[in-house]
Amino acid sequence: MAERPEDLNLPNAVITRIIKEALPDGVNICKEARSAISRATSVFVLYATSCANNFAMKGKRKTLNASDVLSAMEETEFQRFVTPLKEALEAYKREQKGKNEASEQKKKDKDKRTDSEEQDKSRDEDNDEDEERLEEEEQNKEEEVDN
Repeated sequence: MAERPEDLNLPNAVITRIIKEALPDGVNICKEARSAISRATSVFVLYATSCANNFAMKGKRKTLNASDVLSAMEETEFQRFVTPLKEALEAYKREQKGKNEASEQKKKDKDKRTDSEEQDKSRDEDNDEDEERLEEEEQNKEEEVDN
């Protein structure tokens, strides 16, 4: 756990970015308000985590999952966050699926390139062997002619 309460706060840069995205253009926020929002955010995250952990413990699990967080939101009367959280979770899953598919495709392409390179190398070796055999045959013919 954190040694000091300040260690639990989100980074100021993150808080500032979130605040700027939430407020209309031209609206500023003072340092004290930003600090208060930062502390409130930390309290909310700790509270939500604690409630979600209770659901995981009821399920005899040590790992929190998305359903624990969604259940915690409902239990703590933050139902209005459930739908946006579900949408964000679905978007995250789609993004991860796309990344996994891209990674698999990249691996397949790499394997194809490797196979192609091996085939090219094998063909080159076969061509080299054919050239050596032809040279030997020519030398043998020349030796026969000389004899």
